[in-house]
Amino acid sequence: MRLISWNLNGIRAAIKKDFLKSLAALQPDVLCVQETKAQDFQVIEAVGELEGIHLYCHSAVRPGYSGTAMFSRTEPLSIQYGMDIEEHDQEGRVIAAEFPEYFVVTVYTPNSGDGLKRLEYRERWDRAFRKHILQMEQKKPVIICGDLNVCHRPIDIARPQANYNKSAGYTQIEIDGLDRLLDAGYIDTFRHLYPDTVKYSWWSMRGGAREKNVGWRLDYFLVSKALENRIKSAEILNEYYGSDHCPVVLELK
Repeated sequence: MRLISWNLNGIRAAIKKDFLKSLAALQPDVLCVQETKAQDFQVIEAVGELEGIHLYCHSAVRPGYSGTAMFSRTEPLSIQYGMDIEEHDQEGRVIAAEFPEYFVVTVYTPNSGDGLKRLEYRERWDRAFRKHILQMEQKKPVIICGDLNVCHRPIDIARPQANYNKSAGYTQIEIDGLDRLLDAGYIDTFRHLYPDTVKYSWWSMRGGAREKNVGWRLDYFLVSKALENRIKSAEILNEYYGSDHCPVVLELK
């Protein structure tokens, strides 16, 4: 099973930058995308007919903002959009697909914003999302993927001292939120396999950050500990462009 997650920073913009060619090259069984920045019908129109692929979209109420989508070669047993919490479900940030052996959940975690103005909301979100995941875990193991909008450790960010508790994505409150999720029984697959590897999945579009590799690791695959023995590989594919994020991959045995 080959699963890929990619924040596209606008699916229509990504398609103009060869997203569909990348999709064909990557050959995922399941592809989860975040930040579609489009309504459901616009996502469907943009990608066109994809033979043998089931497409599921969850868009924000606000046009051109947030949004997630999932492409799957196998039709899931069920699909759930959002967390059944109106405050959190207005922005199209969560899709859960049930497969015979596990759930795959894609998430676009809220950014705490300039000046950390949404940090309080982000903390509420993290608690609600953790509760939502643990409810599913009672039924079967869960795979979580997406842009979690947090660098977990100093190794995950190029300039930790300059950003700690100052920049959205690297505050202790956000780090604690991810810690609570991992402590509840989940594994950061990339860091599990590569504890000392420096690799990033997002770069600012300013100042040549990607060329200089001044980046952040914001995109993750987390898996239930019940799936630990099935982790075959976890990758960050820096060679793929078309967004300010690059794809991340999980392969299961």
